[in-house]
Amino acid sequence: MSVQSINPSTGETLQTFEETSPAELDRVLDEAVAAYQDWRRRPYAERAGRMRQASRLLREQKTEYARIMALEMGKPLKQGEGEAEKCAWVCDYYAEHAAAFVAPERRETDASRSLIRFEPIGPVLAIMPWNFPFWQVFRFAAPALMAGNVGILKHAPNVTRCALAIEAIFREAGFPGGAFRAVVLRNEAVAPLIADPRVRAVTLTGSDRAGSQVAEQAGRHLKKTVLELGGSDPFIVLEDDDLERAAATAAEARLINSGQSCIAAKRFIVVEPVATPFLERFVAEMRSRRVGDPFDAGTQVGPQARFDLRANLHRQVEESLERGAQLLLGGKLPEGPGAFYPPTVLAAVQPGSPAFDEEVFGPVAAVIRVRDEAEAVRVANASRYGLGASVWTQDAARGERLACEL
Repeated sequence: MSVQSINPSTGETLQTFEETSPAELDRVLDEAVAAYQDWRRRPYAERAGRMRQASRLLREQKTEYARIMALEMGKPLKQGEGEAEKCAWVCDYYAEHAAAFVAPERRETDASRSLIRFEPIGPVLAIMPWNFPFWQVFRFAAPALMAGNVGILKHAPNVTRCALAIEAIFREAGFPGGAFRAVVLRNEAVAPLIADPRVRAVTLTGSDRAGSQVAEQAGRHLKKTVLELGGSDPFIVLEDDDLERAAATAAEARLINSGQSCIAAKRFIVVEPVATPFLERFVAEMRSRRVGDPFDAGTQVGPQARFDLRANLHRQVEESLERGAQLLLGGKLPEGPGAFYPPTVLAAVQPGSPAFDEEVFGPVAAVIRVRDEAEAVRVANASRYGLGASVWTQDAARGERLACEL
């Protein structure tokens, strides 16, 4: 079996990768166990030195890494450079603080001496998504490696170049062989890997469906899991806020990473007294964003990462319109090559429509009018998704009070 890296801006196949064979996967796991036995005994100062080397490589080669992201999943180049910089920051952060975070903690008990020790667990399998192909990996890898663990990365197949580039960063930074390896696997091959006794824990960032499956598989073998799943974040606008600021921020919050972020604002819940002026400003802000080639410095919204993802996004829009939503902007498949989708605004969105009930992963905003703050909270909470939320008001105490109800 093989997987393909496809440029979503053009549809061109960039490269075909053979799946990691069972024999090679077995070697990777054996090497991970051996590397762990060595790495866990290295002093924190040595681990920190390697991690700072990884940070240096990320900063020095950020444009090259941004180009890989732009080619494989369509991230605008400037955003990709920012992602590489953020990865460098997280490497530096854990290099600086990891030793203190896992220092033994004394506890007062009836015993003569009691303490809590934090020990590494071993090889950790990381199942990571395509939307932030570097950041999602480094935010796992930096703390895990600094704690003395080792990592095995099963990345989304469409960002295999990114996965191999990340493996190379850790190798060039001087981490032991086997301390961080990327494997190329179909999703169907993950369950046996989770079951393998050499894998001691699993982390996943992805959909709620994928998270449920991974948690079930790991639980069957009594393995620890860390999951970050989807979101449909509410963005509540109250009558006392600065509408210009709120509308500009709302557009940025919806369109970051071309709308493909689990923590993006997705449902814009606006109290009736300011709904019309906010909506006018918001539509204007969304319309002003430039869609185009991710290599163009002026591009703010690139293509969707895959053509099947764009098709699902358009289905969600069309079904929401059939269920009573109003189309104020966008919503049409553009002509020409590439998996592009225009910034889209839907108003009068109701529960029971995909734009309300599902995670909408793309540049589509759902706007819901409500009578007052109490209804805003009820509507915000009428979703099976959690993850993030925001309240926009000039009254900080009011905002904090409402935030605690979400």
